[in-house]
Amino acid sequence: MAKNKYFFPFIMVTSLFFMWGFVHNLDPILIPHLKKSFSLNILQSSLVDSAVFIAYLLVAIPAGILMKKYGYKTGILSGLVLFAIGSFLFIPAANTQEYSFFLGALFIISCGLTILETAANPYVSLLGDPETATSRLNFAQSFNGLAATMAPIIGARFILTEGYSDQELNAMTESARQIALASEASTVKVPYFILGSLILVIAAIFYFLRLPEVEDKDESKSLNVFRALRHRHLTWAVVAQFFYVGAQVCVFSFFILYAVEVAGISNVLAADYLGWGCGLAFMVGRFFGVFMMKFIASERLLAIYSVICILLCLIATFSHGFIAIYAVIGITFFMSIMFPTIFSLGIKGLGSDTQYGSSLIVMAIFGGAVLPLFFGYISDLSGKVQYGQIVSLICFCVIFAFAVKGYKVINPQTKNYA
Repeated sequence: MAKNKYFFPFIMVTSLFFMWGFVHNLDPILIPHLKKSFSLNILQSSLVDSAVFIAYLLVAIPAGILMKKYGYKTGILSGLVLFAIGSFLFIPAANTQEYSFFLGALFIISCGLTILETAANPYVSLLGDPETATSRLNFAQSFNGLAATMAPIIGARFILTEGYSDQELNAMTESARQIALASEASTVKVPYFILGSLILVIAAIFYFLRLPEVEDKDESKSLNVFRALRHRHLTWAVVAQFFYVGAQVCVFSFFILYAVEVAGISNVLAADYLGWGCGLAFMVGRFFGVFMMKFIASERLLAIYSVICILLCLIATFSHGFIAIYAVIGITFFMSIMFPTIFSLGIKGLGSDTQYGSSLIVMAIFGGAVLPLFFGYISDLSGKVQYGQIVSLICFCVIFAFAVKGYKVINPQTKNYA
């Protein structure tokens, strides 16, 4: 009976993983699009990621407090409304032709996503048997992988129009050039309007849906968010998640620029490799990871995958052609289980600190705002996008340390392993 009670709510919450995965994986399409429209260098174009992921630093803790006081449903509805508002703001952003307006719209979308992730990740973990929490979260996150496959392919067809070449734009008068760039920038209007409308429909369904409340064994109502950091393994998880998200954003967001450089292919073909290659590998990797966790402990699998990603980063950094592209696709397969596994291991045994612990791990997603800046700086400094993969390599080293030692739960009172 309990399983039937959880079934439809689980489906609806899992749909959120797909939606935020879809909009996040439009960012690699926006980066080359806005880079061309506003004549940006790689570091400047990486501000797309900074605008998105800085919200996780600013909003995650308030989101945790919101859900501590009003519950997961309120958090989900609040997140969906902000998600929709930010999507609709792409229309005036395209009309005004201001890069900062686009960044502002992305920030508002990301504020909504922060609240959604703070709510949905722990809710899925707690919605059932604690012993299968990691597998359940990996399954839900697999639909994030499905979105990673679909978003670049669909987004490229709407947004990455071939448009005018740099030579054609340079030959135009300034007024003609501005009109041409404005026309290209306006291609974001339709996809983001459709996205915002769909999010409002999902919000309406959640408004009328009865979500089962998960039990909180410890009834403490402390509002001290950082109290949760007394759990050593949570602190490790926050650090590991900071570096993981930084690595994921570096790999995905710069993939089109990377593939064009190392293999000499077009933006649209690179987007297809991003979708059918990286996105599909990311999705299959999640499902395969769930299967492997039946035989291998999640922390051990995380350690093995981290080592493989380190080796693939070396290949991606120093090789050329399609070998380099396939190395990056391999990274996406093996890093696919990392976010949900770090998350689930990090909130294990937190009791009443679960919501705050969730907020802190979600806050760590702002690594996606910081580390891509180093990727962009190294790329601009060296003149090669692929050298930025050194940043990803360092990130996977930190994740390996968490998987080997940091994940272990220590009782904060006794200082002994639980």
